Amino acid sequence: MRISVVDVGSNTVRLVVADAAGGVPLPVHTAKWRLRLSEEVSPGRDIPPEAVERLVRAVAEASGTAARWGAPGPLAFATAVVRSAPNRLQVLRAVRAGTGVELCTLPGEVEAELTFLAARRWAGWRSGPLALLDIGGGSLEVAFGRGRLPDFVASLPLGAGRLTHEFFADEDPPSPERVRALRRRVRHQLRDVAARIRWEGPRTAVVTSRTFQQLGRLCGAAPGRYGPFVERRLRRGELRRAVDRLAALPAAERSALPGISAPRAAQSLAGAVVGHTAMKLSGLKTAEVCPWAIREGVLLRHLEDGPSWWAEVARLSEDAAPPEPVPLRIASATR
Repeated sequence: MRISVVDVGSNTVRLVVADAAGGVPLPVHTAKWRLRLSEEVSPGRDIPPEAVERLVRAVAEASGTAARWGAPGPLAFATAVVRSAPNRLQVLRAVRAGTGVELCTLPGEVEAELTFLAARRWAGWRSGPLALLDIGGGSLEVAFGRGRLPDFVASLPLGAGRLTHEFFADEDPPSPERVRALRRRVRHQLRDVAARIRWEGPRTAVVTSRTFQQLGRLCGAAPGRYGPFVERRLRRGELRRAVDRLAALPAAERSALPGISAPRAAQSLAGAVVGHTAMKLSGLKTAEVCPWAIREGVLLRHLEDGPSWWAEVARLSEDAAPPEPVPLRIASATR
């Protein structure tokens, strides 16, 4: 049995086709299509028609590729860049009309829950009480839990792309004052969530996402060619020094640093500030860089809980009104 996931993010559309016969999603094919929506879409603004057309074409290609690999009907979702757009429902309907794919938006809390599940399965039960940080283009997801699913999650508007647009759009490299202003924003919005992490006292901290993977490489972690099973750790002190390295360079020159790709060079500084501040406020000195994230979480949840949960997520995505921007959203669950 093969299943597939299509992930529409701030920069790319990503496809994962996985074998799932043994209950573990083992990838057999991956592909990506660059959209760079975050460069065209300001927070709170509509996604323009030309960007919607590119998105429809990319989802159509991803769906066709999945079918050729024996996995029809992908589980397709979009994250913050589509979720926060006022014309979100029109975008979802355009994708459905143009491709037949039921693209849905996942609330930030659901993103955090699914990413936590992936991290838990990767780290195993020996990791104990687990804290998770996940930096996307539009939001930061935080989770903590002792079991399979988190005890609490939070989704904050602290994505690397969003903050780069807001704080660094007209200064390259940014002034020290701009970097300090960004750090103040992050501290203010993370204060309560970080206090909860400190109070819980996690045994293990895990970071996921391309942003953290690239920052880990910049801070000395093994390159990707060594494979996913090499242990990679991100230390807070090294990340603090990475902030200074990134802040001293214009975006075009950051891609010469280890791990920093050209498409993500501009937002790498904001990502580093968010990552370091989150670790510091939460009392995390080191974290494991986990190669599994939301796409693997979707696959695992589908395998473990069946297709009904995904059908409900898709229904709510279409029925719900466009979300209002809020500074903090926390969902609690009974342990």
